Amino acid sequence: MEQHTNATALEKKARSWLQERGVTIDDIADLVYYLQNKYQDNLTMDDCRHHVHKVLMKREVQNAIITGIQLDVLAEKKLLEEPLQEAISIDESLYGVDEIIAFSIVNVYGSIGFTNYGYIDKQKPGILAKLNDKSTGQCHTFLDDLVGAIAAAASSRLAHSAANDRDID
Repeated sequence: MEQHTNATALEKKARSWLQERGVTIDDIADLVYYLQNKYQDNLTMDDCRHHVHKVLMKREVQNAIITGIQLDVLAEKKLLEEPLQEAISIDESLYGVDEIIAFSIVNVYGSIGFTNYGYIDKQKPGILAKLNDKSTGQCHTFLDDLVGAIAAAASSRLAHSAANDRDID
């Protein structure tokens, strides 16, 4: 397990809110593995976790996480004005702002991230299927896209570092 003792207050909050909403580092690492195992020889879950942690260290990612999760929580509590309340509560397919915020994460590591994000958003493996289960009573309109974007960015980061045979920022 990587240590994050130098994490900023923002990073700590983003990580804790992911955990509180039921998303673990391993859940996201599983998605990275899902995206990259066909392309990376000897890929391990430790490799996947490492790249997830690196993505979560980025301020842009942390800001996207806390913004999206806050909107989901407010929608659950029915504290948003209409028509925004309904759009977020039902995950309106034409709303699109949830994907736009997710793109801010994907964009950090280049165009391969967009392809990975689109693929995983359609497939909805692992934790993404759980987050899309409307029967839980929780609203994850933003969270499912954020998690998919973190995994796509970590997958892109992994691919870039493997191509360069070194770790990247």
